[in-house]
Amino acid sequence: MVTAELVAFALFAIVTVGSSLGVVLVEDVWHSALLLGTALLSVAVFYVMENAEFVAAMQVLVYVGGVLILITFAVMLVRDEGETEVVQR
Repeated sequence: MVTAELVAFALFAIVTVGSSLGVVLVEDVWHSALLLGTALLSVAVFYVMENAEFVAAMQVLVYVGGVLILITFAVMLVRDEGETEVVQR
């Protein structure tokens, strides 16, 4: 018998594995950082499913809020001006 919890678990498992693979396989650093945020948020959903709301809140605050913002600032500061492609029509 398929329950709503099993469907939600399967959905977020696919999101977690897909975004984790995307972090490794995507060439653009900015997209990789966004996929990392998606993976970390979906892991927080698993904590909520296990009734560990405090751990889920810490996951979001520390990892998504802190580490991902640090990665975002590092990506913005390190990028060269030559890396941006301007499409002229």
